[in-house]
Amino acid sequence: MNTLLLDGDDVDEYARLDTVIDAVERAFAAFENGTTQMPAKSYIDLPQYNGDFRSMPAYLDTGEWDAAGVKWVNVHPDNPADHDLPTVLGTMIYSDPETAFPLSIMDGTALTMKRTGAAAAVATDHLAVDGASSLGLVGAGVQSYTQLEAISEVRPIETVVVSDPDDERVTRFVEAFEDRFDVRGGSISEAGHCDVLSTVTPVREPIVGRADVGDRTHVNAIGADAEGKHELADELLEAATVVIDDHEQCTHSGEINVPYRAGTLTDADIHGEIGELVVGAKAGRTDDTGITVFDSTGLAIQDVAAARVVYETARENDAGYEFAIVDTGQ
Repeated sequence: MNTLLLDGDDVDEYARLDTVIDAVERAFAAFENGTTQMPAKSYIDLPQYNGDFRSMPAYLDTGEWDAAGVKWVNVHPDNPADHDLPTVLGTMIYSDPETAFPLSIMDGTALTMKRTGAAAAVATDHLAVDGASSLGLVGAGVQSYTQLEAISEVRPIETVVVSDPDDERVTRFVEAFEDRFDVRGGSISEAGHCDVLSTVTPVREPIVGRADVGDRTHVNAIGADAEGKHELADELLEAATVVIDDHEQCTHSGEINVPYRAGTLTDADIHGEIGELVVGAKAGRTDDTGITVFDSTGLAIQDVAAARVVYETARENDAGYEFAIVDTGQ
């Protein structure tokens, strides 16, 4: 038996969003049902390099399949300008739970983008208005592309408004999608008055206020992934039905981490975890629901679920490069 090496192009091709969305939704359900093991994400802070490392191991059992793996990932904001490297680099080790054999080593950067978009799509499916046809994006970086691709899998998106202070980024985004959507640049408020809004920025001072968002807009808060990051104003969070992916992670490093520590938001202000909505333990959007917010920090079970999709599909297509990382004596 050999280990399958899959690069970013392989992951991008075989992490088919419809299948990844389904796998991530099953992972959220398994998390709620208690059939996962997911130690807290661990951080190695490197202020001397303006970056950090994160390790994310997990196991999940959906009842139909189980899977295990660990992702080693970073956030180094200076990489693009100083080293011509992406801000986020990741490596995923996907293993057989029964034998611990490393089935695959794959690019975790593309995997992270796909599973993050998939998580937003799952939340959008449960929390956005039916027939939502407009999507706003605050931030035109790489994740904004995946947000549009994934969310358009679960809602009939026609109109897209993207807001970013970098005009070149906005132009590139518009050019990438102008053949498929009615897409244009706009203000944060114009983006926020769409049916769905995804925020994908690294800011530490809120840039989206209550007045910037429509009365029934669903917001995917994606950018906050470390302590102190904060995209949405407190008054917006207070006005919204807030759904999180994991209490420990979100209160430590998600969108709600700053107001939660300050006592502005408490557990009473959190509607529930996304897994509760998936299994039906708590309601998603109802006729009386106004603004909704999904605080997405990214769970290791999402990576493992997405890695399984990539591995199985790559095997079916004889993709990747096989190598003997383990000496099996054969």
